[in-house]
Amino acid sequence: MFEEQLLEKVDICKEILTDCRNELYLNMRFLDVALHSLCPEPSMQLMQTATDGLVLKYNPEFLMGQYRLGNVWVNRCYLHSIFHCLMGHVWNLRGKEDRRLWNLACDIAVESMIDGLPYRCLRSPSNPYRRAVYDGLAKKVPVLNGEGIFYLLQQARLDIRVVARLMQEFALDEHFLWEREEKGNPMPLQQQDQWKDIRDKMETELDTFSKEAAEDSKGLREQLRVENRERYDYRTFLKKFCVLKEEMLVDMDSFDYIFYHYGMEIYGNMPLIEHLETREVQRIEDFVIVIDTSMSCKAALVQKFLEETYSILSQSESFCRRFCIHIIQCDERVQSDVVVGNRQQLEEYMRDFQVQGMGGTDFRPAFAYVDALLAKKSFRKLRGLLYFTDGYGTFPLKKPSYDTAFIFFREDYQDVDVPTWAIKLILDERNLS
Repeated sequence: MFEEQLLEKVDICKEILTDCRNELYLNMRFLDVALHSLCPEPSMQLMQTATDGLVLKYNPEFLMGQYRLGNVWVNRCYLHSIFHCLMGHVWNLRGKEDRRLWNLACDIAVESMIDGLPYRCLRSPSNPYRRAVYDGLAKKVPVLNGEGIFYLLQQARLDIRVVARLMQEFALDEHFLWEREEKGNPMPLQQQDQWKDIRDKMETELDTFSKEAAEDSKGLREQLRVENRERYDYRTFLKKFCVLKEEMLVDMDSFDYIFYHYGMEIYGNMPLIEHLETREVQRIEDFVIVIDTSMSCKAALVQKFLEETYSILSQSESFCRRFCIHIIQCDERVQSDVVVGNRQQLEEYMRDFQVQGMGGTDFRPAFAYVDALLAKKSFRKLRGLLYFTDGYGTFPLKKPSYDTAFIFFREDYQDVDVPTWAIKLILDERNLS
């Protein structure tokens, strides 16, 4: 008798989910593939719903209870799980010490997207508490994505009662399936790539064929851009500006103890192989750091960028014995150029650093200045230029003869199109740690 009742409830839930997908699709056709990428699976072990990116597990009683309240609540609950997968929240748990805050941050991020969609099938009564939370976060991070909100929640050190209130407001599903990777059962890489492809195609469609829908879904579009941008490790990135040098150092990596020992046994004091007295190493030689000191670029972020860059560059293994780093401050014109030739000078510059300028933003003067230095042969071999900026300025039209990277800090990031010849790098706390 119980099994028959359960099967009947499962059949009803299948119809509910089918109607939900159809209604969401009719309003947001750009979600077509995403809406059909989760396989529904009933589970009496759950209180609500849960997803691992492959299946959508649901408690039949919970789903039917939501439907009794209205199809809007089922639509929101289903879309909530879809957005978790689209934004990669399911697979980004690794390295998050406070799982509770990460789960909360992801829930706030997807609920902010859903609340920003102007469709009747998702419309819920106005909630002043939610609006206050969104407004408070928006003042500190331009795009309300999971990583940005998680960082703010960590910094805020919220009282446990505040966290509980936020979880009560924003948590619509369970996240225990996300922890599968941490317990020795990794998520299939193919599954992650599938959702990444869906995310890429959605962004392309919103930028081209569904521009009207993109205007209606601004929050979703911004989050897609943030999640789709390539992430870098800053230390690895700086290796692009290294040159391969041969130095007078014993190369232990190429030394073979077997031949050495064999020669000593046969000939007494004559090894068959000895240490190489030189080795090839990656060293930073010449490059340029340009700091945008316009009014729109926050001084605190400039200082933070320099401190992190200094902590990497000040390592002894990073530098050649002789190097030349120009640190240029520029707004609409070049305000200062300090040449650093050794670690001590770099340390002194950081200690006495002061922002100069605070005018408008124009990138061209800095490039013209560096080109003039090249003409004067001020560099032995210029590897590249790092331009720290908020992105609001006039870019040079012509590609320079050296590699160029425009660096943005995620705390102050708004999407900006840089020239095709430049590298676009967006950093956050994880990249710089």
